[in-house]
Amino acid sequence: MPELISSHANPLIKQIRSLHQKKGRQETGLFLVEGIHHVGEAIEAGWHIETLVYAPDLLTSDFAHHVVEAQSLNGVHSLALTGELFTSIAAKDNPQGILAVVRQRQLNLDSFSPANITFAAGAVSPQDPGNVGTLLRTLEAVGADGLFLLDGGVELYHPSVVRASMGSIFWKPVVQVSFNEFVQWGKKYGYQLVGSSAHAKTDYRDFHRGNRLTILLLGNEQKGLSPEQMAVCDLVVSMPMKGRVSSLNLAVAAGVLLYQIMEK
Repeated sequence: MPELISSHANPLIKQIRSLHQKKGRQETGLFLVEGIHHVGEAIEAGWHIETLVYAPDLLTSDFAHHVVEAQSLNGVHSLALTGELFTSIAAKDNPQGILAVVRQRQLNLDSFSPANITFAAGAVSPQDPGNVGTLLRTLEAVGADGLFLLDGGVELYHPSVVRASMGSIFWKPVVQVSFNEFVQWGKKYGYQLVGSSAHAKTDYRDFHRGNRLTILLLGNEQKGLSPEQMAVCDLVVSMPMKGRVSSLNLAVAAGVLLYQIMEK
């Protein structure tokens, strides 16, 4: 068994701690992936693992032990920590004893075209990282091809995005661009943009995309789509509301709409 690191002053431990903050992730181009399922998905999807960190006395899963052994054989740098030290750097309570430092991927619009994107979603300035992660998970569930994050908002590699995606972040391409760039790209390739608004006249159940290239456009959690953003959509649909509520959580609404759009 390798020597266990127990010092909080270890330089690699300090780097890992820095990745809990946006500044650390931006400066290094790295992010943290925690937990057996998430680390396994990152590896299976072929993402570059900089360092695999584990605590032998917390690691009870045979699969996790196999992951550590296989990655070490593949030349991935591995770091064994005491359980106390691992727990101190983990974001989750009762950690599973494994996390990975992973290299970020920064895609641009040149990576997206009708050859690989036929059905996708775009979110304008989303503010809740849990919503973005859940949206990625839902895109995976409905078989959509990717996600556009428009005009800033949540940082893609925020730990809550990674966690809420349940591994889908490693399988669904995401591009972060301005709204105007996105619109120009969409019109260039003939995508139909379907917006969502509580005030739209078309019921979402009446929409059928057929075989057209389609992107569902979702507004900000607080403000929704602006009039200018709705104006560039080919169609804006609404979801009927009963009871006393006037809106749904962004990720919930996206799930309902994506499943409808999935049906050709």
